[in-house]
Amino acid sequence: MDKKKRRFGDRHDARWLRPKDMDSMHVIMPYLMPNRADNEAVMHELIDLTAIEKYLEEKNVEGIEFKYTFFHVLCAALAKTIALRPYLNRFYQGKRLYQRDDITLSFVVKKKFVDSSPEALAIVRISPEGESPLDQVYGKVKEIVYHVRNENKNDGTTDIMDVLKKFPRWVLRLFFSTIKWLDFHGKYPLSLEKEDPYFSTAFITNLGSIKMHADYHHLANWGTNSLFVCINEKKPTPFYNPDGTYEMRDALEIGLTVDERIADGVYFANSLKLFKKICSEPSLLDLPIETPVEY
Repeated sequence: MDKKKRRFGDRHDARWLRPKDMDSMHVIMPYLMPNRADNEAVMHELIDLTAIEKYLEEKNVEGIEFKYTFFHVLCAALAKTIALRPYLNRFYQGKRLYQRDDITLSFVVKKKFVDSSPEALAIVRISPEGESPLDQVYGKVKEIVYHVRNENKNDGTTDIMDVLKKFPRWVLRLFFSTIKWLDFHGKYPLSLEKEDPYFSTAFITNLGSIKMHADYHHLANWGTNSLFVCINEKKPTPFYNPDGTYEMRDALEIGLTVDERIADGVYFANSLKLFKKICSEPSLLDLPIETPVEY
């Protein structure tokens, strides 16, 4: 997440990785397979929640109003993994590969858990300085949830869409053709980008909160999002020992969809190992986000 001086061809949210600094495959791939949604790789991981449950008991001291949850811990673990494995924070746009400067996590907040309740889109930006990754996620999610559910506020994306929906189709077609062209050339308006969850590092869906299960969610050709994460419901799961015996522990499944062009299989595999290591030792999330972790 080291921010370097901008050069010609860089975007305001990311640095262009020049062809001379890349292997030929990563230069040619966007011409052979140009669409993000056509380059999806899907991964599944089972997360043992034993250590996280104990960690949450220590965090949720008596009297705390807004509780720390599995969602906070898993989001913080994902952010720390991305900070230490920066290829996960890359994206293709305009036939070029970019390295994003900031870590941004997007998710949907339901105002009420009923069919008729509207949704709000939230974006959390993680800073390399200051608070630990867990405290950053916890504090920002708490603020967002309060504004959406208690003050009944909309997110910036919804406000923009509420304005756009009033225009006729020909105006919308012209508008979106124009901003797609701007995005292709790295000139997408910052005012729109900072409110659009599809321009984030990772889009996360917390299915466990609505008692739903899904292993996969597609990527989108719109925007720059290269990673989609599905967090499923907690449930008792058998964990087997070498002698064939087993014990039941709380666990949940995580499904990850990535643009396979941003890294190779070994890089993705090692990144998942790091993520699981952090989940098995969640106290690592109390340290600065860029503190190295052996795995």
